Amino acid sequence: MVGKIIKKVYTFLVYAFLYAPIVVLIIFSFNNSKSRAHWDGFTFKWYGELLKDRQILRALYYTLAVAALSSIVATVIGTISAIGIYKMKGFSKKAILNINYLPILNPDIVTGVALMSLFIFIKFQLGFITMLLAHITFNIPYVILSVLPKLKQMPKNITEAAMDLGATPTYTLRKVILPQIKQGIISGFLIAFTLSIDDFVISFFTTGSGVSNLSITIYSMARRGINPKINALSTLMFLVVLILLIIINIRDKRERDIKNEKF
Repeated sequence: MVGKIIKKVYTFLVYAFLYAPIVVLIIFSFNNSKSRAHWDGFTFKWYGELLKDRQILRALYYTLAVAALSSIVATVIGTISAIGIYKMKGFSKKAILNINYLPILNPDIVTGVALMSLFIFIKFQLGFITMLLAHITFNIPYVILSVLPKLKQMPKNITEAAMDLGATPTYTLRKVILPQIKQGIISGFLIAFTLSIDDFVISFFTTGSGVSNLSITIYSMARRGINPKINALSTLMFLVVLILLIIINIRDKRERDIKNEKF
C-alpha cells in the first residue's frame, strides 16, 4: 500500500516538474502586464500583437515551409532507404545501420558546423535552401528508424507471394508493402516535422541573413528580455502539437477497433 502511494506521488512530481512551466507560460500569455512578477488582469492583446509582428510571422512562414518540405522529402527518401536496408543482409546491412545511427548520436553542434563548412566549401550561399537541405539530412535517419520496425512486422514472403500471383514490383510496392508500413511512414513524417520545427542549433549554423525560423527568432528576442508575445507564440505552438497528438491517437484507436472487429 505504501509502495503504491510513493509511486503515485513520484509520478505526480515528475509530471508536475515537466508541465508546471508550460502551465505558467500559458497563464502569463494572458497577463495584461509585461512583468511576470504580478498578475494585472486577463487579456488577449499579446495574441493580437503577435499577429501584427512581421518578424515573427516571417519566421513562422520559414519554419512551416522548411518543416513541411524537409519532412516530405525526408519521408520519401527515408522510406525508400528503409525498404532497401530491409532487403540487405549480412555485414553490409549492419554497416549501413551503424552509419544511419551516426547523425542521431552526433551532437547537433557538430552536425551544424559540418554542414556549414560543407556549404561554404562548395560556395553555396547560406539561406533558405541550405537550411532546407540541412533539415532533410538530419530527418532522414529518424524516418528510416520509424519505418524499419514496420517492415520487420510484415508477414514473411508476402512480397514474393504477391509477385508469384502476377503483381509487378511497382504494384507490389504500392498495394502490398506501403499499406503494411503506413503507420511507420506517418510516424516518421510526424517525427521529422516536429524535429524540424524544434531545431535551433543546426538551423543557426546553416541559415543566412534574412532567413530565420521560430527557434532563432525566439532566441534573439529572449536575449533582450522575455516578451509576452513569446509566451503567446509558445502557447499556440503547444496547443497545435496537442491537437495533432489527440487527432493521431483517435485515428489510431479507430484503426485498432476496425482491425479487432475484423478478427
